[in-house]
Amino acid sequence: MTRHTEKFYVRSSPLAALAVVLALCGCSVGPRYQTPTVQAPTSYKEPTAQTVYETEPWKMAQPSDATIPGKWWETFGDTELNSLEEQVSVSNQNVAAAAQNFLAARALVKEARAQYYPTVAAAPAITNARPSEAQFGGFKASGGSSGSSSSSSTFVLTSFTGYSLPFDASWQPDFWGRVRNTVNANALAAQASAADLENVRLTVQAEVAVDYFELRAQDALKQLFDQTVAGYRDSLDLTQIQLRAGITSDESVEQAATQLQATQAADTDLGIQRAQFEHALATLVGKPAAAFELGVKPLDTNSPDVPFAVPAQLLERRPDVAEQERLVAEANARIGIARAAYYPNVTLTANAGLGSTSVVDWFTWPSRFWSVGPTLSETLFDGGLRRGTLQQYQALYEQSVANYRQTVLTAFQQVEDNLAALRILSREVQQQAQAIDSAQKNLVVANDRYRAGIDPYLNVITAQTTLLSNQQTAVGLRRQQMTATVQLIEALGGGWDASQLPKPQALGTGADPRAGLKP
Repeated sequence: MTRHTEKFYVRSSPLAALAVVLALCGCSVGPRYQTPTVQAPTSYKEPTAQTVYETEPWKMAQPSDATIPGKWWETFGDTELNSLEEQVSVSNQNVAAAAQNFLAARALVKEARAQYYPTVAAAPAITNARPSEAQFGGFKASGGSSGSSSSSSTFVLTSFTGYSLPFDASWQPDFWGRVRNTVNANALAAQASAADLENVRLTVQAEVAVDYFELRAQDALKQLFDQTVAGYRDSLDLTQIQLRAGITSDESVEQAATQLQATQAADTDLGIQRAQFEHALATLVGKPAAAFELGVKPLDTNSPDVPFAVPAQLLERRPDVAEQERLVAEANARIGIARAAYYPNVTLTANAGLGSTSVVDWFTWPSRFWSVGPTLSETLFDGGLRRGTLQQYQALYEQSVANYRQTVLTAFQQVEDNLAALRILSREVQQQAQAIDSAQKNLVVANDRYRAGIDPYLNVITAQTTLLSNQQTAVGLRRQQMTATVQLIEALGGGWDASQLPKPQALGTGADPRAGLKP
């Protein structure tokens, strides 16, 4: 009867503990997450300023227009730019590094999920041992003679071989949501890493477009300077003819020669920046500069209309904003992990296996052994460690909230900056075109008066320099328009939105690690 009662106690006590464990596993001490509030204006400031110029030729796309396409660069209609952009995701090393960072974050989710399950280990061993004689009161390895009448006991210490096959299992139930908060925090960090990947990709894509238009602007300036050099050479030839005819002086010839030579030097100097932009593009698409080349093609691309939507949508469309919001959620989950340290932990352990001193009896039923039982642990004094840790995570949470709000404010600023730039540049381009027209007319008058002997050649040089300067400015304004358009698209998040983030349930599982990510 006693033996039966003992067996019942050993077997049912762990089951009772397990029932209590399962009943408490639904508890969680982490704070409920709420997205931080951000004051977003109902509309952007800049579109209303468009009414200042009623005749302005440039018109912004309205919020009701279609959203920016995923391959936003195709709106520029430049096949070479399209080709370069397609190489970014494949060959750019910054994008590749960010992608691996995301995969590493995803692996951390798998590591955290493993804590949901028991740990089982096996440690088979064969041990040959001989006890120490000194441990047994100095008894010798052999006792007295067989004929001795001594009544004292003797022990024979011999070596023996032990065979064991133990299996150990342990499981720590998730009483207070520590594991769930850890999994959740790592999943949120992986989402933030995915958003960072998209932000790096968008940044590189925008940089490719900006450098490409910068290079094409250099080609346009080269074309302008080549044409100007040819015109100045004709002017020098004209002054030399007039010198031989006695109509002009040596001074006019030298002035024309000086102007031609200085312009030739400036024309040659344009090659430096073009080469640098070409090398930068090579690096961005993951190629050595020596193996990359773009043919000459002056800037002739038109700036497309950009649908800018309403400010509130910016929170969902920018990957850097989404990244910061996910980091806030992660910091909130880690507060729950810190709070769980205040509560006791229960660990269920079990040990079973086979052990024998004979290999023949190793796998027989009498060789079995087992043990099972729960362990309760609670920290009684830690000198304020847990409190300090909790305060640390609470401060990190507040820091992440501040970072999120600052990122949002910066996003609003960048959109407004580029909307203002496009509005003002549109008017400025129109005004500059009028200035070029006037400069060309002035040059015609200066040439006529010089040939008529009314004015010196210096007036022609002044008119030519003025025209060239205004033409350079016009090319620069076109370049700024294209750059501001690209930067506006980047500020609006490209064609991305938060719905493209990988789902938490797909992280740490066998699902596609890039599920929800743009190619």
